[in-house]
Amino acid sequence: MTGTLSGAAAIVGIGATEFSKDSGRSELRLAAEAVTAAVADAGLTPADVDGLVSFTMDTNAEIAVARAAGLGDLKFFSRIHYGGGAACSTVQQAAMAVATGVADVVVAYRAFNERSGRRFGQVDSSVANQENSSGTDNAFSYPHGLSTPAAFVAMIAQRYMYEYGATSEDFGRIAVTARTHAANNPNAFFYGKPITLEDHQASRYIAQPLHLLDCCQESDGGVAIVVVSAERAKDLPQKPVTITAAASGSARNQFIMTSYYREQLAALPEMGLVGDQLWQQSGLSPSDMDAAILYDHFTPYTLLQLEELGFCGRGEAKDLVREPGALEVGGILPLNTHGGQLGEAYIHGMNGIAEAVRQIRGTSVNQVPDASKVIVTAGTGVPTSGLILTGDPA
Repeated sequence: MTGTLSGAAAIVGIGATEFSKDSGRSELRLAAEAVTAAVADAGLTPADVDGLVSFTMDTNAEIAVARAAGLGDLKFFSRIHYGGGAACSTVQQAAMAVATGVADVVVAYRAFNERSGRRFGQVDSSVANQENSSGTDNAFSYPHGLSTPAAFVAMIAQRYMYEYGATSEDFGRIAVTARTHAANNPNAFFYGKPITLEDHQASRYIAQPLHLLDCCQESDGGVAIVVVSAERAKDLPQKPVTITAAASGSARNQFIMTSYYREQLAALPEMGLVGDQLWQQSGLSPSDMDAAILYDHFTPYTLLQLEELGFCGRGEAKDLVREPGALEVGGILPLNTHGGQLGEAYIHGMNGIAEAVRQIRGTSVNQVPDASKVIVTAGTGVPTSGLILTGDPA
């Protein structure tokens, strides 16, 4: 998305299903429920929707979702690659479609049945059978035990600890913050269930140094986001949330969670690339942000994102998170006020975009006073994406 499109589109509707561990509902039903809820929230009807954007990993065909949600003709549909890295790219694609007149009302969605259906985060031998360089790389590492997302991230986390003196407790502070916010969120799976740093440290190891509480949930649920042109948004009932910047990026020597061949191992250069684009497009800076919704599938990557996006210097995120209350409402940078994927639900980051919208609307359960500028990021360790969402101050 180039700077010339910045501010040309807005989010006017958000919708989500109940987040659970055993929904008993198909991914198609979850997607349709989320889309229907988002369209109603926008003050529109299913017949108004003429575009859909989702993830290549979503099992639902666009036409199936359209039928299930009662949508009419579709003039635009698109799918984004790279798992959670696609989250903000779906909104970017939707913004481009409405800003250029390709479609009028585009809904971005993601539905998951990953707890009672196909469980994510497990060993998946198919990735070692790909007919590309990633498959060749995985074919070597999988037999040696490097075969789950947690294990992939553990390699980076170990190096980060070695280079910068970060500790497992620093990772745990991200988890504690997420669960503190989730405890106030009735829609969060861990509503009413905060944790302490001691709880984090006592949880079992999944792949050292990652404890169980460093890892996001497996969730059933769906989330949808409605995007229209900035002009059309003025006539709809919800406060428009402007898509001020949207970017996607892949860095040199990029692999899928296993980019171990870079000169700087303890870094996420693709997120740095996305951040640079966001600041350039928006004309804003990290100090302008009222809150940050950072993709938190694993806690170490949250620290790396704080550095890549310029909220602190390289290796300094540990010092930021050690400041009491720094990441809570009223602190230096309120982080993942919905509870994140650690505390609310893991819907590939789409629920984070919805929370950024709530913050700007002023309807979050952990509301940052007068929030009008929020950065959102998508999956890390893969080609990724990001958004800066803004609104008129209250």
